[in-house]
Amino acid sequence: MRLTYLAYTFGLVMKYFSLVLFFPILIALKYGEYHATYPFVIAALTAMLLAWIIKRIVPGTKYIKSINDIKKSEGLTVVTFSWFFAGLFASIPYLFFGITPINALFEAVSGITTTGATAFTHFDYPHALMFWRSFTQWLGGMGIIVLFIAVLPQFAIAGRQLFFAEAPGPTEEKFTPRIKSTAAALWKIYAGLTLAEFILLKIFGMCGFDALCHSLSSLSGGGFSPHGTSLIGFSHKILWTITFFMFFAGANFNLQHKVWTKFNPFLLFKNEEFRVYLGTVATIAIILAFSLFANMHYSFFDSLVHAFFNVSSLVSSTGFCSVDYAGWDYTSKILLFTIMLFGSCASSAGGGLKVTRWLLIFKIMKSEMMKILHPRAVYNIKIGNYSVPQDILYQTLMFVSFYFAIIAVSAFLIALIEKNTVVAVVGSVAAVGNIGPGLGHIIGPLGNFAGLTTLTKSILIIDMLAGRLELIPFLVLFQKDLWVFRNK
Repeated sequence: MRLTYLAYTFGLVMKYFSLVLFFPILIALKYGEYHATYPFVIAALTAMLLAWIIKRIVPGTKYIKSINDIKKSEGLTVVTFSWFFAGLFASIPYLFFGITPINALFEAVSGITTTGATAFTHFDYPHALMFWRSFTQWLGGMGIIVLFIAVLPQFAIAGRQLFFAEAPGPTEEKFTPRIKSTAAALWKIYAGLTLAEFILLKIFGMCGFDALCHSLSSLSGGGFSPHGTSLIGFSHKILWTITFFMFFAGANFNLQHKVWTKFNPFLLFKNEEFRVYLGTVATIAIILAFSLFANMHYSFFDSLVHAFFNVSSLVSSTGFCSVDYAGWDYTSKILLFTIMLFGSCASSAGGGLKVTRWLLIFKIMKSEMMKILHPRAVYNIKIGNYSVPQDILYQTLMFVSFYFAIIAVSAFLIALIEKNTVVAVVGSVAAVGNIGPGLGHIIGPLGNFAGLTTLTKSILIIDMLAGRLELIPFLVLFQKDLWVFRNK
């Protein structure tokens, strides 16, 4: 790798991220919370200072005119470090409101990775800080680097390596010839849906600030609410509206772009991944509704509302709740845990293992079983009309292995530390899958992670970052060959 290119590109990302930190100041000024402006000014200036120092201490960066020939390994490294430092700088404002350093870092990383696990024990904070929690999720939902690729000319050509480093998936999918146009199109859909949700929530009676925060948090698959009780007590109209947008936050944005540009909603149902996603959500939600009706004695309509809302929330890794499901019966909680493991679609704002990978795993299993019966037959594994190359199949198997290995190791360590198996297993799944709240009363829908030890929170912070980067960029950092530097 070339240290000068790493320093130059990372410096650019930090410089522009520092500008993002000024947005909450507008909220503080609107509500007359002038004391809440200083934390964000200090955080922004600190990020700017780091960008300036990096360019000064690394020789040769001032001679770089563009990053058009940045390598894939360099892109992976820049993206990984950018996310870590974005979480670090995002945590600075929390420190000014009496939040401990580890809780501030936990909250910031949870926000920027759209996990939505909180260490807040109360919610009596200025509007600017509550907005910042939701806004970091909105930035992280589509990707900070993807935003910069869409709007900044410096990333117009070099953005390809950074784009696929930040949003890796089973396939490298783009739908325009230029990666900058792809990034811009994704952000238009993302921002458009956010605005549409905000307007609808306002129409249905939610106040402006709540509508803004919940729109930012739901389209990002994040789940931070300005209320400690999340969305408990809101009307059915509001719950159904947020259910709709959470569901589409977990759907493929590339596919949604095609639907909007061609004005053809039937394209959704021609896509195999979307059909499986929709079918799974509908099936689990209907079974859960019957369970709530029979076991928890909810009314028929309440059963449907809470079943579809909470299933959509967990499958899209949002983490909102419409009721405290920690008190639900065992069958209902098992259904929720199942959907937590399922995950959302590729190229979405949601987390988890992803529907496409589950499809590939089952198709690989079917192919191997058929080869036992017909050893000479050749089986071509396809997703829709796309034939999946062998290297993608191998990468999928590797990803799934690492995914569950990280969950297993994290759960084992946390169980030893916390002496609580439920917290360990559910917390690890929720962190790696960027889901947020887990099950149970400690880290459940109305619980928080504040009472966990510093070591446990540190493990979960690493899990959240690894999960948001979809493991590969994170794991590559541990390869010694990556850290061989050269001048050209």
